[in-house]
Amino acid sequence: MGEGEDEYQQQTPLLTNLPLQLPPSPSSDGHYKRTGTTWTATAHIITGVIGSGVLSLAWSTAQLGWIAAPVVILIFAGITNVSAFLLCDCYRSPQPETGLIRHRSYMEAVKFNLGRNSIWVCGLFQQISLYGTAVAYTITSAISMRAIQKSNCYHKEGHQATCAYGDTFYMLLFGAVQIVCSQIPDFRNMEWLSMLASIMSFSYASIGFALGFAKVIGNGRVKGSISGVHTATTAQKVWKVSQALGDIAFAYPYSIILIEIQDTLKSPPPENQTMKKASMTAILITTFFYLCCGCFGYAAFGDQTPGNLLTGFGFYEPYWLIDFANACIVVHLMGGYQVYSQPVFAVVEKWCAERFPNNGFVNNSYTIKIPLLPGLTINLLRLCFRTCYVLSTTGLAMLFPYFNEVLGLLGALNFWPLTIYFPVQMYFVQRKIAPWTRSWIILQAFSIFCLLVSLVALVGSVEGLITAKLS
Repeated sequence: MGEGEDEYQQQTPLLTNLPLQLPPSPSSDGHYKRTGTTWTATAHIITGVIGSGVLSLAWSTAQLGWIAAPVVILIFAGITNVSAFLLCDCYRSPQPETGLIRHRSYMEAVKFNLGRNSIWVCGLFQQISLYGTAVAYTITSAISMRAIQKSNCYHKEGHQATCAYGDTFYMLLFGAVQIVCSQIPDFRNMEWLSMLASIMSFSYASIGFALGFAKVIGNGRVKGSISGVHTATTAQKVWKVSQALGDIAFAYPYSIILIEIQDTLKSPPPENQTMKKASMTAILITTFFYLCCGCFGYAAFGDQTPGNLLTGFGFYEPYWLIDFANACIVVHLMGGYQVYSQPVFAVVEKWCAERFPNNGFVNNSYTIKIPLLPGLTINLLRLCFRTCYVLSTTGLAMLFPYFNEVLGLLGALNFWPLTIYFPVQMYFVQRKIAPWTRSWIILQAFSIFCLLVSLVALVGSVEGLITAKLS
């Protein structure tokens, strides 16, 4: 570590993401060791990015057509990469008294660079985005578990069988698993889960790509058209295209968890260099899979492309491979749910710890000895709050079980403020960029363009959700 880092550690106490946890690996000066590398950061990013969004990309490609869809996917990849690079440089900030200081969360960076007024707006959008993603993952996991049952039914009864099953039981089952997983203290304790989830995401994305490719070969032709799916009216086409933009927007950005991931990285080398390398690697990998799944899915089914590539049952055989792919999705989403929920847990529990420093319910931890297993550390606030959080996301998912519509709405609602506006504004402060300079004009134009895209996607996604609820 450099001189600024040493000076900072000597003068300023460490503010962890979750101050209630017991230190797993204290260094000599009592601070937590950060042991993350490029590969662990890449695993965290892929776990957060390649999620339920990849399964809707074939449908999105079908709405946009052969030319527009790949171009839009590449544009969103570029936008996400620019945003990530801007945000990586906001992890550290100079301070006259203490030298360089670290921000351990997206919210801390916004508060330091943009002030208290901005943090309220940012906090609202961030918590909605994180909470909404947890709801979306609950919906997707239930759909995938139901698809396994339907796949087995179709194999036994034939492809024309009814094979109708509900989602409620599977949502409750996923919620029960998340109640247990939510007791993982924070990001520092879940590297193994992110690694496992990343392997699962590669597996099912590869299976989706391979099945689409095989079906194209079996069909003997490439389906689809330049204009995409034909609709009865121009208005319907506009709504579908807008919703497709929202789905693609949901599939990419991870800005709201980037700084939390960056805070796990060891230094040297500087964290921003490592994080930029991890971001570039993760975005290249995800873009490859997105293009493969989206394009080959559309090429295989054309206008009949399902909303969810692996659960819409364009593919029936081999049924065991469909089952395995959906099982991989469920395992991946178990980790993805935690990646997006841990920042919410950290904000609430940190606030409680600061507000009630002497309260035993908030601050005391208890170790339970289980035969043949490591001791289990329980904090009552963590147990109660996180259980209620999981129950609420499960209940909301049961109320709005609409896959494509929910993904589009979440992507459109949060894409511009969290992925574009706040990173750009913080970068202006970090680099002291004056208004109306060349860099200021370019970044402001970039921000305005992304705002217009978000508004178009938001209108289409709201219309889609209302239509799905009424139908």
